[in-house]
Amino acid sequence: MNQWMTLFKKEMLEMSRNFKWIWVPLTFIMIAVKEPLTLYYMPQIIDSLGGLPEGAVIELPVPSAGEALAASLSQFNTFGVLIIVLITMGTIAGERKSGVAGLILVKPVSYAWFVTAKWASSMILIWFSYFLSYFLSWYYVGVLFEFISFADFLQSFFVNGIWLTLIVTVVILFNTFMKSPGAVGFISIGIIVILSLLSSSLPHLLEWSPALLSAYSNAFIMGSNLPDELLPSIIVSVVMITLSLLASIAIFKRRELA
Repeated sequence: MNQWMTLFKKEMLEMSRNFKWIWVPLTFIMIAVKEPLTLYYMPQIIDSLGGLPEGAVIELPVPSAGEALAASLSQFNTFGVLIIVLITMGTIAGERKSGVAGLILVKPVSYAWFVTAKWASSMILIWFSYFLSYFLSWYYVGVLFEFISFADFLQSFFVNGIWLTLIVTVVILFNTFMKSPGAVGFISIGIIVILSLLSSSLPHLLEWSPALLSAYSNAFIMGSNLPDELLPSIIVSVVMITLSLLASIAIFKRRELA
């Protein structure tokens, strides 16, 4: 366990040196807070652009607080996913390519500890950034529109967070058998996009798909009934996260021993 903590602290320190603890939360905040602000000030933005006939009155339907927060949450499943892939695609692949992983594993270090330490440090960074940005978005929605129950906010936060956790784990999985961070990122994004498109296009066939968790999480903040598929989708996601992490350890060990 001491070795795992040493590896974990190394990852956390490296993130600090790369300023990830600064730019990742700030980036998440910008993509989350932008949506409620844009929705609230849209008439003024359109008016400032000009080009409208004199005396024209801009009347846009005022979105509800749930719609504004749901729009903010959707940003995590587009730009947020892209950022997550970019910051994790070289987590192991980069060290394998540079030979750093080999130097570390020369010592009696468990392959499981090596992989899980990187996974845990990435999870802490992403969950911290995700919570901070989503909380600020919830606050701005409350100030500009109406405050949504904090309990509903937390439930939507955790449900959508499970989907983001699966994304991190899948990227780590591809890290274990590829040495090119670019290839890891390209394939990871491709699989995520395909799964999301199939799930949204065929929801009646893939109703338990983890990719639908982001849509199911909107039920909490929109005040609608919780879908029956929510719990099965969460269970499938947790199983996939566990299997992907175990597969990452097994594949990484086989690759390095080879």
